[in-house]
Amino acid sequence: MTTDFVRAGEGYFAPDGRQIIYQAEEKGTGNPFYQIFAQDLATGRRWRVSPGVGKTTCAYFAPDRDKVIFASTHLDPDARAEYAKELAQREVDAKTGARRRYSWDFDQHMDIFEANPDGTGLKRLTDAPGYDAEGSYSPDGKQIVFCSNRGGENNLELYVMDADGKNVRQLTKAPGCYNGGPFFSPDGKRVIFRADRKEPHRLQLYVIDVDGKNEKALTDDDGWVHWGPYWYKDGQHIVWAGADHSKTPPNYDLYWMDVDRKKRVRLTYHPGTDVLPVFSKDGKKLMWTSTRGGAGAQIYLADFVAPEE
Repeated sequence: MTTDFVRAGEGYFAPDGRQIIYQAEEKGTGNPFYQIFAQDLATGRRWRVSPGVGKTTCAYFAPDRDKVIFASTHLDPDARAEYAKELAQREVDAKTGARRRYSWDFDQHMDIFEANPDGTGLKRLTDAPGYDAEGSYSPDGKQIVFCSNRGGENNLELYVMDADGKNVRQLTKAPGCYNGGPFFSPDGKRVIFRADRKEPHRLQLYVIDVDGKNEKALTDDDGWVHWGPYWYKDGQHIVWAGADHSKTPPNYDLYWMDVDRKKRVRLTYHPGTDVLPVFSKDGKKLMWTSTRGGAGAQIYLADFVAPEE
């Protein structure tokens, strides 16, 4: 779906399945960080939604109206100063042949914004000190679940707010851990997410009711990292990316699971990284981020048929 960006990933479908929204690094702009783009699937026409300054991530379509959300640091007065640091590090990596491990810096200037799909009508939804990102809407479009460290720099918890940014409440309570990448179930009653409760950076999958009750772990694998879980249309199954980090290098592939029985089915068998899978609303398409093309990560799309278990 993408080919001419430096890198692209984390794509999501519009409710009608006709467009996608994703993050990508443009060539020739001088900004080495992701910006948000939308793309028409029928024509291939694409356009930038975000302001073009700073870092952006985690875009998502509203299910009930013509709006999108994404997280951005464009209000940081020093946003452009970060460009030189990143570009200098890339030069060092190129000279030494170093391959940097993926990391996310939880930029304290990251906030969640709402906009029209063409980028107009930009509106800030979060303004608490600290990192606010990784947001997604409830099925009725009335709420947004997101990750924030507003309770302390090392306390990355999940919160739920109204779609206009009001009435924020804390969902998870696991101090000192990262809890992120949340998505409401299709019926709006549960939230799937990832967290490193047992060991730093060793993400496992969890599910919790929207009232904060009945939290349970779906994976518990020493040495593995599981992340990017996303619901299938039936609200019973999920897809996600996982890799055994006891192997060098770890290879991320996509997996399928019944969240109650916890039975897994492996979906991809490809050398290279397959991560951040999502379904179209009707469940007929699967989209994910992959390095299988040999260059930077790009977005891939395929037909999907639920596997037999």
